Amino acid sequence: MHGTHEHQHLGHGADRHQDDRGSLFVALALLAGVMVVEIAFGIVASSLALLADAGHMLTDIFALALAIAAIGIASRPASGRWTYGLGRVEVLSAQVNGASLLLIGVWISYSAVRRLISPPEVRGGIVLVVALAGALANIAAVAVLARRQSESINVRGAFLHVATDLAGFVGTALAGALILFTGWNRFDPIASLGVALLCFVSAFSLTRESLRIVLEGSPGHIDPDAVGQMLASDPEVVEVHDLHVWTVTSGFPALSAHVLVRREADCHVARARLADALGEHFGIDHTTLQVDHASGTGQSLTLGAASARKRPVEPG
Repeated sequence: MHGTHEHQHLGHGADRHQDDRGSLFVALALLAGVMVVEIAFGIVASSLALLADAGHMLTDIFALALAIAAIGIASRPASGRWTYGLGRVEVLSAQVNGASLLLIGVWISYSAVRRLISPPEVRGGIVLVVALAGALANIAAVAVLARRQSESINVRGAFLHVATDLAGFVGTALAGALILFTGWNRFDPIASLGVALLCFVSAFSLTRESLRIVLEGSPGHIDPDAVGQMLASDPEVVEVHDLHVWTVTSGFPALSAHVLVRREADCHVARARLADALGEHFGIDHTTLQVDHASGTGQSLTLGAASARKRPVEPG
């Protein structure tokens, strides 16, 4: 029997964590300043939309702080019983951020419905000015996080908080302008309901993505069937069994499989060739391939409970 375990953790992992942390700190400082201004002027203007944005921004700050803490834990090297390290702490952080988005959406919806029924007097001019100032700060925070969120679900959770807040600021500014020119105070809770809807959409997206990693589903950009067919298409491969593709944490896909090759093939050379192909075609650098010589004549591919038959080959 010939087996091998190839453990190549992402070489850029430490640099990614450092870059992620710097981006999150900048965004945190921007949002903390805006939140203080929003709370003060939201009370003065009697604007639920401003106070809702401030409440959402508080969860943004919590989300950013949690993401920063998660990076610190996840960057620790693997040791002892934690053979993969603590990278999935970032995924847990994303789940918490998804849950907080859901809760803040519920709170905003409840408050907005109450104000639709009995709207208070809202000072539209103040709402408009503060919302525009907040939108500018949020644009800066979104720009800081935008490049990092595609590589880390942890940063993506913080990014969705901030992006939702930016959309909320735009809606609040629009509501302030409409109140200023029409005097109809219900524009304020209507804008708040728009913020709540964005919270629900972002919470669903983030929770679904993080659960896929926790439940060890295959990465969204990698089709296990395509991976299996690529392995089975190798001229020396006879069978591929027990193929598993999963995500350890953001940007860290992993694969394991049992591969049977022709009796005359060199198992070690075949393993190295297949591992290189997986990295080149699918970006999977962490592979565990057990390569043995086949005793039968048929070629097959097995992924979990599914299987596909390939053309038979002549005995070597």
